[in-house]
Amino acid sequence: MKIAAGAAVAMAVALPALPAAADTPDERPDVPVGTWLAARTQPAVQLTSFTYTGTVAVPTSTINQAAFNRLVEQATATVASGKISSDERSIAKWLFQQIAADVDTYLASTTPERTVEAEVGGLCTGWWVTPDGYMVTGAHCVQVGETELSQLFARQALAKFNQQDAKEIISGLRGLEADEEIVKLAQQIYVTFNTNHMQLRNLKQSLSVVQSLPGGGVDKTAKPVPAELVSVGESYPGKDFALLKVNGQQNLPTVPLGDDSDVRTGDTLYISGFPGLVTNTPFFSLESKLEPALTEGPYNAKRTTQTGVPYIQTQAPSYHGNSGGPVFSKDGKVIGMLIAGTVSENGEASESESFVLPVGIIKEKLGEKNIKPAQTTTTARYNEALNDFFRHYYSDSLPKFREVQALFPNHPYVAKYISDAQQAISAGKDESPKPILLWVLIGAGVLVAAVIVAVLAKVLRGRGRRRRHSEPSFVQPPPGAVQPPSWRQLPAGQVPPPAQGAYGQVAYGQAAYGQAAYGQAAYGQGADGYGPVAYNAGGYGAAPHGSAPDHANPQYGSAPDHGNSPYGSTPDHGKPHYGPGPYGYPAPPHGQAQPHSGEQTRAVRYGQFTPPPNDRPS
Repeated sequence: MKIAAGAAVAMAVALPALPAAADTPDERPDVPVGTWLAARTQPAVQLTSFTYTGTVAVPTSTINQAAFNRLVEQATATVASGKISSDERSIAKWLFQQIAADVDTYLASTTPERTVEAEVGGLCTGWWVTPDGYMVTGAHCVQVGETELSQLFARQALAKFNQQDAKEIISGLRGLEADEEIVKLAQQIYVTFNTNHMQLRNLKQSLSVVQSLPGGGVDKTAKPVPAELVSVGESYPGKDFALLKVNGQQNLPTVPLGDDSDVRTGDTLYISGFPGLVTNTPFFSLESKLEPALTEGPYNAKRTTQTGVPYIQTQAPSYHGNSGGPVFSKDGKVIGMLIAGTVSENGEASESESFVLPVGIIKEKLGEKNIKPAQTTTTARYNEALNDFFRHYYSDSLPKFREVQALFPNHPYVAKYISDAQQAISAGKDESPKPILLWVLIGAGVLVAAVIVAVLAKVLRGRGRRRRHSEPSFVQPPPGAVQPPSWRQLPAGQVPPPAQGAYGQVAYGQAAYGQAAYGQAAYGQGADGYGPVAYNAGGYGAAPHGSAPDHANPQYGSAPDHGNSPYGSTPDHGKPHYGPGPYGYPAPPHGQAQPHSGEQTRAVRYGQFTPPPNDRPS
């Protein structure tokens, strides 16, 4: 089967390089880890808020005159001893410092009571863990202790009262012009007193998740959606975990949970969330504040609190507002939740010390409520579409993005990706490959054709040999018989004229099968034969495998229509049946392809088809 082996080699040469096997849906394209990871996880990361509303009531304050007179006597003695200067400003500062240090000794509550309606709250980060609306965030993102809550209301609701009370006490300094230091000391007196004596009434708490609206997105429209508190742990340094539920949800994008063993010291960690430095600034639009930020840094060490709660220390930057945000490994799986960071004396966060609650604790808390993290078609299709998009397979990504949009109309990013993919296709940037099945079918067709040709060749050669063996031999006449004319006695190897002996030597002996049909032109050495032209020069993109050009279109081994002679016969006009062209018809000029009538040709380039116009749905 030498011919079959040659056909296989020819097919290997003629076939373009097949596209590589399709990547698995979770295999990262050739883009930076952060780019890939942010695109996949951002839809599941949401801005959360907690709000307290209530009535704030504080009494009117008055000076405890007896205590204040004793303080004035102490001030006089201190001046006499030279510990403070004798000027009025120095004495006033000393008095305010002593009152601020012990406000309840020098101030007393009186009437009337003053009230104000107030609202306080905070912003954090949460992330969907199930498609039907369960969300994970930090415990300190959903509740506040009594002391901290009072401080929040005091700062929010009492500022006006504090300023009024400070002006009154300063006015008692007998015309002394108060400088900035004296004003601050006076205000601090009433910040402390009013906070200590403040009462909260009709207190109500609400939790919400800021979601995009149908057909909108983070760059268009969004609104707070009420959330229910399902479970809450202890704030840092405890197991700082909370579980929320937003009702009426389905097909939500989620992120997968990893394991504690997925990361170790030295690995890069990625934090996603909403830093308060951006969320609270007045310079950015609301839309731009609703896109989570991604930071990264190394896993520094594993820590354990005094109560035995494990935490991961990382240098990935985090800020107020990042609390509750997921922390990812490079593989895109959640390995923990950002909870806390060290803060300097002036309240600034330290970028080198962020603390992450490990995913093992998160799984433990979810298990207590029998909540099983899950992924729906929304997330699977979105991730597949993103991989296609990043590989420039824009046509392949479009139907997947549209499926995501149909499954979850509130998706914040899919509309933008659909628009970007359409623009890329219009700009001629689409590099979507043809299905591998098409390449397999084409290659199989070529191989089958090669095998058929090899079998036909073997059969026909055997038939030719049998016919040559059955031809009548020339018998020398007996003595005295008439000798044949001299023109029949030709030297060996010459072809006799066709007038006589056509069957013996001309038709089957040398011309039809010996030299022209199989010997030289069809399979032997001619430029239009099986080797250089049929598969090398004109193979892919030429006539269909094993068939003649359009105007002939015979079956394997048949002659053109105008001849239509059986195997071994010569068609009309003297054209040989198995002559120059592949399978019974003259081959096109070297290197040129003659496509089948009505069949589009495809330019082959590096194993990928460049699709003709309208070859794919828009």
